[in-house]
Amino acid sequence: MFEKLSDRLVDSMRKLSGKGKISEANIEEAIKEIRMSLLEADVNFKVVKRFIEAVKSKALGENVIKGVDAGQQFTKIVHDELVDLLGSEAVELQFTTQPTVIFLVGLQGVGKTTTAAKLALYIKDKLKKKPALIPVDIYRPAAIQQLKTLGEQIEVPVFDSDPKMKPKKILKLAQKWAESENADVVIVDTAGRLQMDQELMKELTELKSLWKPQEVLLVADAMLGQQSVDVAEGFHQQVGLTGLILTKVDGDARGGAALSIREAIGIPIKFLGMGEKQKDLEVFHPDRLASRILDMGDVVTLVEKAQEVIDEEEAKRSAERMMKGEFTAEDFLAQIRQMKKLGSMESILKMLPGMGSMMKQMKTMTPPDEEVKKIEAIICSMTKEERQDCRIIHGSRRVRIAKGSGTRVQDVNRFVKQFEDAKKMMSGLMKMGLGGGFPGAGGGFKLPF
Repeated sequence: MFEKLSDRLVDSMRKLSGKGKISEANIEEAIKEIRMSLLEADVNFKVVKRFIEAVKSKALGENVIKGVDAGQQFTKIVHDELVDLLGSEAVELQFTTQPTVIFLVGLQGVGKTTTAAKLALYIKDKLKKKPALIPVDIYRPAAIQQLKTLGEQIEVPVFDSDPKMKPKKILKLAQKWAESENADVVIVDTAGRLQMDQELMKELTELKSLWKPQEVLLVADAMLGQQSVDVAEGFHQQVGLTGLILTKVDGDARGGAALSIREAIGIPIKFLGMGEKQKDLEVFHPDRLASRILDMGDVVTLVEKAQEVIDEEEAKRSAERMMKGEFTAEDFLAQIRQMKKLGSMESILKMLPGMGSMMKQMKTMTPPDEEVKKIEAIICSMTKEERQDCRIIHGSRRVRIAKGSGTRVQDVNRFVKQFEDAKKMMSGLMKMGLGGGFPGAGGGFKLPF
């Protein structure tokens, strides 16, 4: 999401680079391109108008800070206005009662049931609270069974709803069940429709009157664009929303929904669904998303992910071995596999400042994920002895490794040379105290390149 928007915004702001002062004349073209890029991203036209006016009023007449050119300063203004547009700061879930009741509402097909399980896992693992799931969607075939299956996978209790019962009856019975389960948080997966109708709204209103929720979260498909604003507005008027979860953000959505809803409706985005796996739910941070859109990176999120999945002790051991010049291909393979837990190499690189633009220039080269697969295959085709000391890999050994890994001898030659060169360089840097790794990751986390 946001790739085209990001490209257009970054290109428009580059044109101001080197200017001594921001003026109406030199920002006119940039403003025009930003307006067009936002409209093409399917951002609500009223939101675009307010955004452009805010950027223009702040930019005109700004004196460039010494050492900062007009392009950089204009980028800062656009970034700050994007953050303001998206909501300024992350909005946490509200836990004011015991148990806290969360209703998930939305149209059919937006991923509501899957999101219910993702949210339960987030509450369980990140917030250290005990969640419980209640399916009340009696209309969609297998919806109840789907939530039960997902609940089993994440080890969260799911109420045994009877599809022959009315939703009100199910919820009433589930109240006593949730109490017996000692649940801290109850997530109610409500029914959806192909479109909003009065019957759906009446049912939601009745459920709300039976068990008052502290959160009513709309689950919306990021692919809907401006249409999602109309959907959010309809639900908000009828049942009163407290927040939004955007799904399918990892797809090719243009981003209009994320940039429109908060400003147009006044409800905060609380989470982003970033993939199909149950752990793929991120807290929505407006400042981080704004930085990603403007190719300024998102190192904070990257470090947080690293702290969750990287084995810190193993990373420290690798760092010590690197300092002593004992780092092996076996250690390298272990680091590659730890890195893969963070996601694809492309997604990781996009979180580093400036890498979005650089990756566009590298389109003719082998994609980073393919290169990683090739390296992993080469190392896996080595013997234990060869992994411990790549210098012994000569002649027939290289031919054997190439055949075993499905690569060419040239690929093996290149890897061995680059690995030995990198090993010497990293050993020297670490002895000089320059190998600290990512901040916040225990000083031992290294990119495997």
